[in-house]
Amino acid sequence: MKAIGIPADAAGHGADALVDLELATPSADSRDLLVRIEAVSVNPIDIKMRSARPHADGQPRILGWDAAGTVVAKGPRATLFAPGDRVFYAGSITRPGCNAELHLVDERLAGAMPASIGFADAAALPVASLAGWEALFERMHISAAGNDAGKTLLVIGAAGGVGSMAIQLAKVIGQLRVIATASRPESQAWCGELGADIVVDHRGDLFAQLAANGTRAVDFILCLSDTDRYFPVMSKLIKPHGHICALVESRSPLPMNELRGKSASFSWEGMFTRSLHATADMIEQHRILNRVASRIDAGQVRSTVKHCFKGFNANNLRRAHALVEAGNAIGKVVVTG
Repeated sequence: MKAIGIPADAAGHGADALVDLELATPSADSRDLLVRIEAVSVNPIDIKMRSARPHADGQPRILGWDAAGTVVAKGPRATLFAPGDRVFYAGSITRPGCNAELHLVDERLAGAMPASIGFADAAALPVASLAGWEALFERMHISAAGNDAGKTLLVIGAAGGVGSMAIQLAKVIGQLRVIATASRPESQAWCGELGADIVVDHRGDLFAQLAANGTRAVDFILCLSDTDRYFPVMSKLIKPHGHICALVESRSPLPMNELRGKSASFSWEGMFTRSLHATADMIEQHRILNRVASRIDAGQVRSTVKHCFKGFNANNLRRAHALVEAGNAIGKVVVTG
């Protein structure tokens, strides 16, 4: 089968290390699905994993953890899908990625693809939807039944993939008032288009900007940017008993004592935690993706593709990596088959 990856003897780990390859076709076992890949999305995790050590067995590294495609075969213990079903998923970083013609994924990590959209739009959803959902409704325990309606969520770095979905999920499901941060006119407009009630510039004084909009404290904060940089202002803005969730690892220990006086909570969101540790509740990602799909089909939430490269080859994947690596992409970057 055709694939795009990094050979074990690659001289570097820049985007130019990605090359077209020919690999053996995998076979489905246990609860695996064998999926014919139709579209993939590139995420910061791809950039990070590109620099990982070569495999000790001399095999090339195949990246990619955002996919949409069609099931062509299933393992003997798989019961959730059948050949011909369209699925979308993020998969697991412990296994070869989805930048290949055919890909294996545990069925508990896959959702039934929304019926109302195509493969390109579907491939942009899994990582962002799962990270956004888990951060909002599992880490910060925001009510998915609307019991926190009217409370305020601040999303720092909201114009990227996760932020774009978090804004929508917070508005549609959490029924929250959403304050988004973005630094450029086009990214600020994008956040407003997705439903943010207020958009401010995270390069400026966040406390002053929120105060100017009548807000001196917020109930929840989702930090999708530099956690070290924004921790002091988050500590200042969070309400007593509030909750902060961050996706970006810190470079040094965070001063948690700053939250103690408010009895505020802090959580990390790691979207791959369930698959990495094969947790007993791994099937929750299947359920979350199905919930998101139902919202997509109901017209309440939308995919956030902003850049689509047509033609699944190493050259287009390198272009997609470069766009994500530049750090200023709005929405999601997709490559189609």
